[in-house]
Amino acid sequence: MSDAVILQRVQRQDSHGIMLSIFDHGAPPPCPAPFNLAAFVLGRAQQNADKIALSVLRPAGSDDWSFAELEQAVRGTGTGLLQAGLKPGQIILMRLGNTVEFPIAYLGAIAAGLVPVPTSSQLTAPETQKMIDDLAPSAILRDPAVACADHPNQIGLEALDAMRSLPPCEWAMGDPDRMAYVVYTSGTSGKPRAVAHAHRAIWARQMMVDGWYGLTAKDRLCHAGAFNWTYTLGTGLMDPWTIGATALIPEPGTDIGSLPHLLRHHKATIFAAAPGVYRKILQENTTLHLPDLRHGLCAGEKLSRHLHELWTDASGTELHEAYGMSECSTFISSSPIHPARSDALGQPQNGRRIAIVDDDGQPVPQGAEGTIAVHRDDPGLMLGYLNAPEEFATRMRGDWFLTGDQGAMTIDGQITYLGRDDDMMNAGGYRVSPVEVEAALIAHPGITAVGVTDVEIKEDTRIIAAFYTGPAPLDTADLTQFASERLARYKQPRAYIHLEEMPAGANGKLIRRALPAYFTIGA
Repeated sequence: MSDAVILQRVQRQDSHGIMLSIFDHGAPPPCPAPFNLAAFVLGRAQQNADKIALSVLRPAGSDDWSFAELEQAVRGTGTGLLQAGLKPGQIILMRLGNTVEFPIAYLGAIAAGLVPVPTSSQLTAPETQKMIDDLAPSAILRDPAVACADHPNQIGLEALDAMRSLPPCEWAMGDPDRMAYVVYTSGTSGKPRAVAHAHRAIWARQMMVDGWYGLTAKDRLCHAGAFNWTYTLGTGLMDPWTIGATALIPEPGTDIGSLPHLLRHHKATIFAAAPGVYRKILQENTTLHLPDLRHGLCAGEKLSRHLHELWTDASGTELHEAYGMSECSTFISSSPIHPARSDALGQPQNGRRIAIVDDDGQPVPQGAEGTIAVHRDDPGLMLGYLNAPEEFATRMRGDWFLTGDQGAMTIDGQITYLGRDDDMMNAGGYRVSPVEVEAALIAHPGITAVGVTDVEIKEDTRIIAAFYTGPAPLDTADLTQFASERLARYKQPRAYIHLEEMPAGANGKLIRRALPAYFTIGA
């Protein structure tokens, strides 16, 4: 699509002739029906039967899965789950580790019409108890090494592995708008919300192929994340498989310092990671020899211009950033076709309708600050929050779903990120509510009040810090242990600061944004 056509579609005026911040890039083709997410992901498996679909990378080799082997394992798992007594439409909680069992079980469940809920292996048993209470899952897929609250129906690794060789299940076809899977995201209230997605969500991800990845069937895409991270599951596995490309995933425990060697040795053409991974690579390498790499992909938290330039200088390749959320995956991005300018995130992907709106959901003039919003008809937008429909309603303004992030749009649709309009934190690619962390820490007997926020400790590096009051400063090791029993690792503060009193307004309410001023390096 030419820039002239794109520019024409961007132009929107109000009644006074003022250009508005709305980007309508044309609707994508409708999702076919009947439809199954897993069937679509593996739709090219038979024609690529002998091609490598997945390589689990090791320093001296790899564990390879062909497309035929992958499809057999997925559909066999679907059969096994049905034989275990599970019924289509039932919810199953996934408590599996960073192993290949994770994506196979995930797609196997969807293939059979079940609704998997992928979760981080870092969650504690108390955190999973809240999910069990919320979801009432029919079963839990369980690695015994991964923490989980009690449940009467747990299916272990040995049983899952045995399912792979069973006869393949039939694809459970149906309405593309029916629920396919659920992911958890931190709610602003402090209670994680269960985000329900439809089978059509995978159809919408095609807009990322050109709008972000520049991905082709010949590519070998290496993702640095864990199998059980949704960023890896989508960008690192399902999207490459959908178009017949090869996914490369470093084996669990791989040191970040060895990634340049793995990228070079396994001839990766695209590399995807969170900004923190790029940061650590560049701390050890001022020059990178990656002759097969075409470009890098970055998401999970805001990419700084400084880090972007360091990577470009060291590798000689571009780094394309994407912006999204659990409720809609990524929808604004830089790409090889349309790279971002300066500090912009990029532009809405082809097929998206994105706007910058005011508090009433009305598009603001081009260049003005407002809230980044997604049109309600976006095929990638969630079905809603399970058991919390009122929260979904509060995020809608007319036809627009509000992300909670602030931005501004230029005349050609490039969008600049201007920060959050709430106190949500970002921890290594995970959004974390300070309220959730505060609720866990206030239970400590030595704490009378607590406030949590993220602070910058050096350029491009932020950590979660907890500020508290109490009779006396507490032992940091004790606080760390206390938090580890109640919060996933990525939610735990990395610093604890004792204050005589918390910053508060006239009504006694915590002024959370005042907390960073009390932080000093080495606190």
